[in-house]
Amino acid sequence: MNIRAAGGRLVDRHFHALTHRNYRYFWYGQCISLIGTWMQNIGQSWLVLTLTGSPFLLGLVGAVQFLPITFLSLFAGVIIDRYPKRRILLITQSVSMCLALTLAVLVFTDTVRYGYVLTVAFLLGLTNTFDLPTRQSFNIEIVGKEDLMNAIALNSTTFNLARILGPSIGALMMAYLGTGWCFLLNGLSFVAVLLGLLRIEAKPYVRAKKTGIGLIAEIKDGIRYMAGDPLLSQTILLVTVIGTIAFNFNVLIPVFTRTVLHLDEKTYGGLMSCLGAGSLIGAVTVGLRSKIGPKLKVSVVCSIVISIGLFLIGLSGSVMVTGLLLLATGICTIAFSTNSNSLLQMNARDEYRARVMSVYSLVFAGSTPLGNLLTGYAADRFGADSAYMLCGLSCLVPCLAIILVYRNKRKAAAKFAGAGGPAVQQAAERLAEPK
Repeated sequence: MNIRAAGGRLVDRHFHALTHRNYRYFWYGQCISLIGTWMQNIGQSWLVLTLTGSPFLLGLVGAVQFLPITFLSLFAGVIIDRYPKRRILLITQSVSMCLALTLAVLVFTDTVRYGYVLTVAFLLGLTNTFDLPTRQSFNIEIVGKEDLMNAIALNSTTFNLARILGPSIGALMMAYLGTGWCFLLNGLSFVAVLLGLLRIEAKPYVRAKKTGIGLIAEIKDGIRYMAGDPLLSQTILLVTVIGTIAFNFNVLIPVFTRTVLHLDEKTYGGLMSCLGAGSLIGAVTVGLRSKIGPKLKVSVVCSIVISIGLFLIGLSGSVMVTGLLLLATGICTIAFSTNSNSLLQMNARDEYRARVMSVYSLVFAGSTPLGNLLTGYAADRFGADSAYMLCGLSCLVPCLAIILVYRNKRKAAAKFAGAGGPAVQQAAERLAEPK
């Protein structure tokens, strides 16, 4: 009884999003499903290498899976705003379940081919193009603005725990039962998400339909809205830089381990664990401090620390130093992404939120093929250590430029706010950092 009471106090004080019934249904489902997703990720990679023996064809699967997000995210944001988000999630999660079960059947019947895996990867990417911004903008409907950051932090915690547990369980499944079980268990894990969604009772936000306005016009309207809001535009520019250049650990860490540290896959696994542990620490820390709310300065500081961390990894020739730097970078990457996500959702108007989050998905996840290509080329051309230093500088310089430009805008707005009347004062308020 005392343990239950202590647990209740912990939830009330630090993880208040779990006090919302609707969010609990959603979160419990994600806890199960994300483990299955990471099992499928490791199973898919191993399956492609088994079928082809080609690292290039493996990379092509990853690129094809992210391409729909790159090209269709902006269109998805407009469409998502027009329909209840719970209904969209029921569709996308059902499709993802069917795709996982399809792969399982193909493997169990020994009819799987590389082309089939490539097709499933593309369809899954197409599904995620709608699923990702919908899930992001659905959080505010089930927890409200006050607990939004706490909910996002809990989602990050779940994601990073799954990133640790999923591959471990998936490796055991492949070793003792076969690759097909990774896909089968992932397919079955979606049942938890679907049951949770069916039990959620939330008042959906659906934007009023506008007659005579096409998709392109609505996309342009959303981009103009973001460009005209200094807080949103600065945040999205920082996310663009960090998302494209910094989040390419899957490309650089294995190459750095082999060619710079001259060690094996055990060290690679250990370094990835350091990154995952840092991400988990970052997610929990943000969750514990979420009542403070998102701050622009957190995204600013984290973007600089991430850039410096990448540069220092390039200078490191020690496993221990590299592991510690990856741990620190992992903490900052999650703090940066969670804080930036919360800033965008909490400061975007309801009628633009899904479009804003579709842009976030585009620059955060849709830039992955470009980022992987650039970092892979740099590592191949100059070496992994130089690639890390180039990534650090390529993040630091534009981030500092963005920070300085918007700081000057805020100073200029504040200078004329007193003499310019209400209109200028309102502009100054929008330029100022949120309290």
